[in-house]
Amino acid sequence: MGARLRQIHRRIANVRHVRQITKAMYTIAATQVIQRKRALLAARPFTEAAGSVLADLVATAHREGLTHPLVHSAGRPGTALLVVNADRGLCGRYVLDLNRATAELAHEKDEARILAGGEKAHHHFRRSPWPIVKSYLHAYDRPTAEVAQRIRDDLLSLYGTEVGEAHVVYTYFRGELAQQVRVERLLPVDLPPGRPRDVLVEPDLTTILDELVHLYLTGRILRILLEAKTSEHAVRRQAMKAATDNADELLEKLTLSYNKARQHRITTELADIMGGAEALREEG
Repeated sequence: MGARLRQIHRRIANVRHVRQITKAMYTIAATQVIQRKRALLAARPFTEAAGSVLADLVATAHREGLTHPLVHSAGRPGTALLVVNADRGLCGRYVLDLNRATAELAHEKDEARILAGGEKAHHHFRRSPWPIVKSYLHAYDRPTAEVAQRIRDDLLSLYGTEVGEAHVVYTYFRGELAQQVRVERLLPVDLPPGRPRDVLVEPDLTTILDELVHLYLTGRILRILLEAKTSEHAVRRQAMKAATDNADELLEKLTLSYNKARQHRITTELADIMGGAEALREEG
C-alpha cells in the first residue's frame, strides 16, 4: 500500500508541474492574441483602402493605354506557394491544416515551388515532391513591414522568370474562437473592380502606379502575417486552456484516489493494531 501511495503522489506532482507549464503558456498566448489583434485591426483598413486606390489607379492607367506587369498574368507555367505556418507546436490542428491545404494546392498547380514560412512548414515540405525555394524561420514572430517587404521581394524575383503566379496559404482570424485556412492569390495582384479617375498624378502615372503596387503588396503580406500570428496564438491559447482543464480534472481524480488509498491504509493499520491488542488480551 505504501508503494501505491508513493506512486500516486509522484503522479500528482508530475501533473501539477505540467499544469504550471500549460497555465503559463496559456497566459503568454492570451497576451500575444491581444497584441497581435490590435495590430491586425489597424492593418486591415489600410490594406482595403490601398487596394481600392490601386484598383482605381490601374483603371485610370488602362484608360490611358498604360499597364503594369504585376497586375497581369506573366504568361508562363509555374506557381509559387507561400505557406505561413508556425515555428512552434502545441497549437492543435493549426500546423497540420495549413500543410495539408498547401499540399492539396500544390497537387493542383503546375511546377509548384514552396516558400516555407515557419519551421513546421520547412520540416514538412523538405520531404515533399515540391522544392523549397525560400524558408522563413522565426522571421515573423513579430510581423513587421521589413519582413513583409523581404517576402515580397522574394516573390517578385520568382514572378515572370520561374513562376507565372503566386498564392499564399494562411489562417484568417475570424474571431477569438474561429479561424479559417484561406488561399489567396498574390501575383498577379488581385484587385477589386476599379473606376477611372480624372486626377493629376506627379511625377507621372507609371511611377506612381509602380510604387503603389509594391506598397500594396507589402501591406497585404503584412496583414496576412498578422492574421496568421493572431490565429496561431488564439489556437494555442485554446489548446493550453484545454490542457490545463484536463490537468485540473486529472488532479482531482488522483487526489481522490490518493485519499482513498491513504484512508484504506490507515483503516488496515488500525485493524492490525486492534487485532494485536485483542490477541494480547486473550493471552493474558
